[in-house]
Amino acid sequence: MTRYQIKVQGQLDGRWSDWFDGLTIAPQPNGETWLEGVIMDQPALHGMLKKLRDLGLPILLVEQLLPDEGNGRNENID
Repeated sequence: MTRYQIKVQGQLDGRWSDWFDGLTIAPQPNGETWLEGVIMDQPALHGMLKKLRDLGLPILLVEQLLPDEGNGRNENID
């Protein structure tokens, strides 16, 4: 299990959290939405990215976080 932060262009609110397997969803004033949480494995990550694609939300950043980070940076995977 790995913690990720995903940034997309477009607005989602917290009501989408269940659809995104419990990720924290944080709409930003600049029109982006940040999703953050633990994703089980690479197939689950790809499934999450597919959901975002299917909603038509451009993916701006996928970031793997260190286990003790909540919103810091570790490794860019975009």
